[in-house]
Amino acid sequence: MQGFGKSLIVMGLVIAAVGVLLTVAGKIPWIGRLPGDIYVKRDNFTFYFPLATSILISLVLSLILWLLRK
Repeated sequence: MQGFGKSLIVMGLVIAAVGVLLTVAGKIPWIGRLPGDIYVKRDNFTFYFPLATSILISLVLSLILWLLRK
């Protein structure tokens, strides 16, 4: 049961970190506007895919999880 308890604590910390990130993300002007984010605007159509932002978030989360495993 010790392993399960540690897993719950880590999941709780990750959820809290994501919550803080979502709260602060609106105040960081470059989040969502990185070079590599795809933005297409036409007359009646807008398409936005944050590719570079998604890759950056994935790298940061992977680094955090890697550090927590050590």
